[in-house]
Amino acid sequence: MKKINNSVLALALFVGFANANAQEKKTLTLDEAVQLGIQNSKNLKIDAAKIEEATADLLEAKNKQLPELKVSGSYMYLPNKPNVNIKLPGLSSEGGSSSPEVHQVLYGSANLSVPIYSGGRIKYGIQSAKYLVEASKLTTENDKTAIAYNVAQAYNNLFKANQSIKVLEENLTASQKRDETFLKLENNGVIARNDRLKANLQTSNIELQLLEARNNYNIANINMDLLLGLPETTEIEVDQNYIEEGEEVKPVDFYVNTAKENRKDLQALDKQRQAAALGTKAAKAENLPSLAFTGGYVAADIPKFLTIYNAVNVGVGLSYNLSNIWKENSAYKQSRAREMQLSATNELLNDNIKLDVNREYQNTDYSKKRILVFEKSAEQANENYRITKNKYDNGLATMTELLDADAAQIEANVGVINAKADAALAYRKLLQTTGTLTIK
Repeated sequence: MKKINNSVLALALFVGFANANAQEKKTLTLDEAVQLGIQNSKNLKIDAAKIEEATADLLEAKNKQLPELKVSGSYMYLPNKPNVNIKLPGLSSEGGSSSPEVHQVLYGSANLSVPIYSGGRIKYGIQSAKYLVEASKLTTENDKTAIAYNVAQAYNNLFKANQSIKVLEENLTASQKRDETFLKLENNGVIARNDRLKANLQTSNIELQLLEARNNYNIANINMDLLLGLPETTEIEVDQNYIEEGEEVKPVDFYVNTAKENRKDLQALDKQRQAAALGTKAAKAENLPSLAFTGGYVAADIPKFLTIYNAVNVGVGLSYNLSNIWKENSAYKQSRAREMQLSATNELLNDNIKLDVNREYQNTDYSKKRILVFEKSAEQANENYRITKNKYDNGLATMTELLDADAAQIEANVGVINAKADAALAYRKLLQTTGTLTIK
């Protein structure tokens, strides 16, 4: 009895350990996977930091239009008696015994400066910074679309691998049952040994295909876990009804025009170009003078000698860097070069958009046509297997013909699943290139 109890305990411990290390299962629709991918995206976290940086730059630009108030104060101790010469008539004390004892000095001041005119530098700087904040936000939206497609692609691979496993498992079960039947037939002398071995070989081939499919599934699952920010031990169960019929494909010009209107990277680049143009104006204004309202307060105390307070001053200050006369405005030239660079980038991006849209349009059309071909092929393969099986049962077909028909049937049925999944993904890619891939 003690031995039995120990065995039960060991079994319980093993089961508990196995459950502790088992993969966590998580069922996700494609939309849920996309949301999770966006939520945990490291790239979007970088984008968020860039938005904060651009917003901080905007704040800095706005701060330049606000008053500047500086306060300073100092205390000085004089260990040695200084020579003090009072220049007022009748009060000269240079070298005299009446010279005041000065050992400490207190001094304080407050200075206020309010910008009035800066040649437009402040105004252009603020507007340029606003455009760059908008550009950062648009870049983030563009990255979200890219992430949505990447997750869809990974989800598609996981779905295909899962469906392949199901088809191969069903065929493996049927093949194993056939092996059992053929073994009995061989033992009864109905079929030759080599025919039974051919059937066994077919079963082994299906087992190998199943192993490959499961390996592909595991790899696809790990990839999904990483994309979604989940633990690598999480087993994702895909929606079995994932494949949706895409909308009817419109003429290619429709998608090209849609891309020009909706691509967030194109819009972000446009904001960068506007910011650069304002940056050029701001740089040009560096050669202009600046005007500011000024005010100040001064207080000083030299014990036994001098006290000053309520020394308030107001005025208008004009500043101009005379070196601008002989120095070339390098900031202006840099900004103009930036403008030209962004203009060329815009032309290149527009060309790439046309290429991307046309390529994905062709891929979508090709993918839809592949479905029809694979469906026809599967229909033919299934019918061929039925006919060949009937012939074999009646002694009119060889074992090789039966097995070939069975292999063709498996390949065709898996092909239909893959073709439908690839067509759904191709349409999503087309939507991504047009900037209209929706994120629910």
